[in-house]
Amino acid sequence: MIVAFMYVCLCKGITDSQIKQAVAEGAGSFRDVRDRLGTATQCGKCSMMTRDIVKRELHALEEQNPPLYYAVG
Repeated sequence: MIVAFMYVCLCKGITDSQIKQAVAEGAGSFRDVRDRLGTATQCGKCSMMTRDIVKRELHALEEQNPPLYYAVG
């Protein structure tokens, strides 16, 4: 099996797989990922890509586990 990954943050050597894993482990925002991994803390060129990956992963998680709504009354 071939595992492909892409470096997102060259300054810190952070890959897209590490960002996805951070979201899977509970990071719920770009800020959470930045605090956990250190991405976008030096030159900042990776911030847009990191935000996009976080948004995609959070959306995918939400689709897998849709929120439950309860009647109020």
